Amino acid sequence: MHYADFFDKDQILKIHEASLELVEDVGLIVRNVKARDIFKKNGCLVDNKTCLVKIPKNIVEKYREYYVPDYIFTAQDPKFDINLKDDRPVIVTGSSAPNIIDPKTGEERRSTSTDIANIAYLINELDGFDVFSISTLADDAPKDQISLSRFYPALKNCKKPVRSNTPTIKDLEQVLELGYTIAGSKEAYMKRPFINHHYCPVVSPLTMDVESTEAVIYLTQMGLPVYGTIVPNAGMTSPMNMLSTLVLGNAEFLALSTLIQMIRPGAPMIYAVLSTVADMRTGNYAPGAIETGILQRAHTEMARFYNVPSGGYIGLTNSQVNDAQCGYETGMNTTAALLGGSDLFNMGGLLGSLMAFDFSKAVIDNEIALMLKQMKRGVEFKEKDLGLDIIKEIGPGGTYMDCMHTMKNMRKTAFYPKVATRDMRGKWIDQGKEDAQVRAFKVADKILSKPNKSAFDSELDSIIHSKFKNLVKGNVIW
Repeated sequence: MHYADFFDKDQILKIHEASLELVEDVGLIVRNVKARDIFKKNGCLVDNKTCLVKIPKNIVEKYREYYVPDYIFTAQDPKFDINLKDDRPVIVTGSSAPNIIDPKTGEERRSTSTDIANIAYLINELDGFDVFSISTLADDAPKDQISLSRFYPALKNCKKPVRSNTPTIKDLEQVLELGYTIAGSKEAYMKRPFINHHYCPVVSPLTMDVESTEAVIYLTQMGLPVYGTIVPNAGMTSPMNMLSTLVLGNAEFLALSTLIQMIRPGAPMIYAVLSTVADMRTGNYAPGAIETGILQRAHTEMARFYNVPSGGYIGLTNSQVNDAQCGYETGMNTTAALLGGSDLFNMGGLLGSLMAFDFSKAVIDNEIALMLKQMKRGVEFKEKDLGLDIIKEIGPGGTYMDCMHTMKNMRKTAFYPKVATRDMRGKWIDQGKEDAQVRAFKVADKILSKPNKSAFDSELDSIIHSKFKNLVKGNVIW
C-alpha cells in the first residue's frame, strides 16, 4: 500500500539525527531511580543529583537494532487476538475519562464500575472495535481497589483484548492477580497474558516520571505486554511548530524505547502518540484539531522508518455533544492517519477532550471504524473483476439491478451503515426526524437490553469475589 508521506528519505534521516542530538546533548530528567540505574549500566551519562540522563547516539542505535515490527493484543478468547502488523486499522476505545453522559438523563456525571460493565459489553458486541481500552474511571471504587474496580467489570463483560493502566505498582499487582485468577493460574496467564498495559511515562518536555516508568520496567522485566504514549503539546510542552514538536516527540520515543530494549531486547513496542497543538487563543487543549491528524501522520512516517507499529489517540473531539464538529473532527483525523499508514486508533466513545464517555458516540465511532476498515481494503486488483463479460452482456443503456452478478457482490462491495440514514426526506420525516444521536442510541439500547452471554460464569465470579473482598459487582445493568 502507498502512503501519503510528508518527507523524503533525507528529511527522515535529518529528523532522526536531530532527535539523537537531543537525547545525547540535552538529555532527559529521569525521576525513577531504577530507570537511571538501567541507563547508567548500559553506558549512558547519569547525574543522580539532577536526575539528568544523556543517551549517546551510538547507544540508541545499538538498541534500535532490537526493534520488532509486531505487536499482539491478546484476548481472553483467542479469536479476538490482534496483530497490529496484519490487522490494521486496529480500533480502540478512548480511555480513562472521569465522566459519562448518563444514558437515561443525558446529563454528565461521574462514571461508576457499572458504567464500565455496560460499556465493556457494548464494545464486545460492536464489530468495528478490536480492543477495549477501559473508557472511564470508577467513582464507586473502594479506595484500595481503584484499578480492580475498572479491570474486573471490563474483563467480566468483554472477551476482546482489554487495555488500561494503573496508578501504582500495588494496583498493578492486584490487576495481575486478577488475571491469574481468571486464567486459572499464573502459569496459564503468562502463556496468554490477556491484560494489555499502557502508560505515559514520558512527560513532555523530556522528563520521565516515577510511577508510570516503574510500571513499564516491571512489566517489561516480566515479559508482559506494555507500551507507552508520547504526548507533546505544541505551544505548551513543545515548541509552537509542528516539525520541532515531531523532533521532540520522536526523541522522547527513542529514549523510552531504548530503556525498554535495555531491559528486554526484542520487546514489542508501539510508536504511540497524542501530539497536539494548543489553541493559543485560550490555552485550551485541542486533541480534535486537524493538527493532531497531521502530527500523527508525521510520527507514523518515523515509525515506518524504525519498522515498529504506530498509532495513538487519534479521532478525538473537543465537542461536548454528537454534532457536526464531533463528526468532522473524528472523521478527518482518522482518515488522515489511515492514509498516512497508522496502525492503532484510540478513537472511540469520548466527548469533550477525553472527559466524558457517551454511548451514542461509541456507536457512531463504531460506524466510522467500519468505514475506515472498508477504506483500508480499497480497490483490490484482480483481472477477473475488470468485469468485461458482464459489461458486454448488459451493454449500453441496460441495468445491473436484477443481475445475479449484483446479487452475488452487493454485500461484499458496499458497507451498509446502521446509524447513517439514506432515506428520502419524506420517509425520514414520517419516521420521526431522528438524528444520528437518536439512531445510535437505539443501537446501543438494543445491544444492552439483551443478556450478556460472554460474562463470567457464577463459579469463576465466586472465586474472584472470595479472593478480592468488597469488590464491585461488575454486572451489566441497563
